[in-house]
Amino acid sequence: MASPLLLAAFLGVLCGAALIPEPEVTVEVKHRPFLCKRKTKNGDLLLVHYTGTLGGTGTAFHSTYKDNNGQPVWFTLGIKEVIIGWDKGLQGMCIGEKRVLTVPPSLGYGKEGKGKIPPESTLVFDVELMEIRNGPRSHESFQDMDLNDDWKLSKEEVKVYLKKEFERHGTDVNDTHHDMLVEDIFDKEDEDSDGFISAREFTYQHDEL
Repeated sequence: MASPLLLAAFLGVLCGAALIPEPEVTVEVKHRPFLCKRKTKNGDLLLVHYTGTLGGTGTAFHSTYKDNNGQPVWFTLGIKEVIIGWDKGLQGMCIGEKRVLTVPPSLGYGKEGKGKIPPESTLVFDVELMEIRNGPRSHESFQDMDLNDDWKLSKEEVKVYLKKEFERHGTDVNDTHHDMLVEDIFDKEDEDSDGFISAREFTYQHDEL
């Protein structure tokens, strides 16, 4: 039988571990527009400009202003298309808003690092939100995307939908960018790799449900 002292020590370790808070993203709002008609949520397609630097040294590892021909980038929020730190830190953001995200390693690139980012790096992102669109993963978009009503989405159907959304809002995005977006979506969502996204694969938990 374990001694009372050993049992107490073991319970103390468990309780201490339980009290250790999980790492969180630190969000600093630098600018927020007075009028905000729409805020970001999971499933939205976002267009952002950003500069990423290493915490501590301030060394820049990427900037859309310099490294992307001066062009902002599109991504879908909340589906792990980007690092977890972005999925968490860019929620509830307005068009024109500027934030500084400080992302701990566990919500960034962790023990592996990536490219110019060393392992276990804290990352600092200066982000400006340019646009919000209905994303290809929003629940209300499925029927609009499913052109032949077969309850599954082909790559062509997703591409057609994305093009129409961009054109409707006067945004110029080339075919290569569309193809990259579609491929990335299918890499993450086509779980059985059959070349289609089924209604089941498409569905995820919405904040508003």
